[in-house]
Amino acid sequence: MSYLPHTPEQVASMLRTIGAPSLEALFAGIPGGDRLHRPLELPGPMGEIALSGLADAVAVRNRSARDLACFLGAGAYDHFIPAVVDALAGRAEFVTAYTPYQAEASQGSLQAFFEFQTLICQLTGMDVTNASLYEGSSAVAEAIMMSLSGSDRDGPVLMSPYLHPHHGEVARTCLANLGTKIETIPSASDRIDLACLGSRVSESTPCVVVQHPNILGNLEEVHEISRLCKEKGALFIVCYNPVSLGVLGRPGDYGADIAVAEGQGLGSPLAYGGPYLGLLSCRSALMRKIPGRLVGQTVDRRGKKCWVLALQTREQHIRREKATSNICTNQGLYALRAAVHLAALGPAGLRETALACMSKARETVEHLRAAGAGEPLVEHPWFHEFVLRLPPSSPTADRVVEMMVEKGFLAGFPLGRWYAGRERDLLVAVTEKRTSAEIASFAESLGRLARGV
Repeated sequence: MSYLPHTPEQVASMLRTIGAPSLEALFAGIPGGDRLHRPLELPGPMGEIALSGLADAVAVRNRSARDLACFLGAGAYDHFIPAVVDALAGRAEFVTAYTPYQAEASQGSLQAFFEFQTLICQLTGMDVTNASLYEGSSAVAEAIMMSLSGSDRDGPVLMSPYLHPHHGEVARTCLANLGTKIETIPSASDRIDLACLGSRVSESTPCVVVQHPNILGNLEEVHEISRLCKEKGALFIVCYNPVSLGVLGRPGDYGADIAVAEGQGLGSPLAYGGPYLGLLSCRSALMRKIPGRLVGQTVDRRGKKCWVLALQTREQHIRREKATSNICTNQGLYALRAAVHLAALGPAGLRETALACMSKARETVEHLRAAGAGEPLVEHPWFHEFVLRLPPSSPTADRVVEMMVEKGFLAGFPLGRWYAGRERDLLVAVTEKRTSAEIASFAESLGRLARGV
């Protein structure tokens, strides 16, 4: 689409229509300190060759996971993406974020989404999966709203203190005007305090929300949490890491009612934080409360197998107040990427990936200890992410991250940005892509910084 700026006559016409005497009056509601009072620092008009050269020069200033050895996680992980994912998902027939309405003209896309749903159900051990949501945060919020739909439980939602903070913030935003409170479950040694959870969950609790592995990398005692929820009839919502299910138990196997996840690790690039992929699965008893779209398999009038959009309880199809969700579309292209990625790996390949992550993460812990880089906090079972507590003599984690970029590493996430008092705690993630040479060099460089050498 061509960009055609508004003419002065068009601007004047629009201002007259809305009753504003001038552009300055239109923007008067924006505080002066938040406005730019000078022209943008951009070069003048230039030809295509010069403009392309300028764009390239700006782009090379970026330092990404392609240029640096990435030990940064905190919800987005540098996993390997097989070439087949780009080859299939990049076909023109598939390049759309939208689920098609016209089933008779969209059988290929609908079948792909159906296969995605089937693969995620197999991965999680759940009964039903929708055709995806925006990202992990919206999946958490929608899962909580599922638990509230039609429920007479008026107590607070109980949320893990180690749910990804972004997920919690989005959930609080979505619930702000619904009259439902969110309470944080007390913690004990970087995990949920089970005794406190047992005393807080009650017959008025709509749901308990837990991340496993949690944002600090530790595994929660999900079987016991599930038991506590079942005793009081509260729904158990688990936010999982899809890659971890190559080695960990499935949410459906330990009693989760709703399983949600950020699906970026299944064939999606880091991409500066998005777009990503929200995964949401549930037990069949909750199927009619599931948000977004569901693709179902049926037969046409000739008896041939075909696929359609099923149980369309969205605000576009029924009365808004009766709708299960106001989610308007989904991440169709990224759902396809996840389906291709899972199909290419298969169960054995996913397990191999998960085991490689675990093995290399433990190799990293040993190297960091040997290098005097600090103390890895790994007293509990964990998957591939852990907290490194830097020595008292070390710069803060924020400063260490900045300094490590110059040495060729994305060193991790400074937890002080999320948790007060943890300014020397660095969250480190290790994926199957990291080599032994990178791990050794990372630990040596970090150790020298931490010791002030």
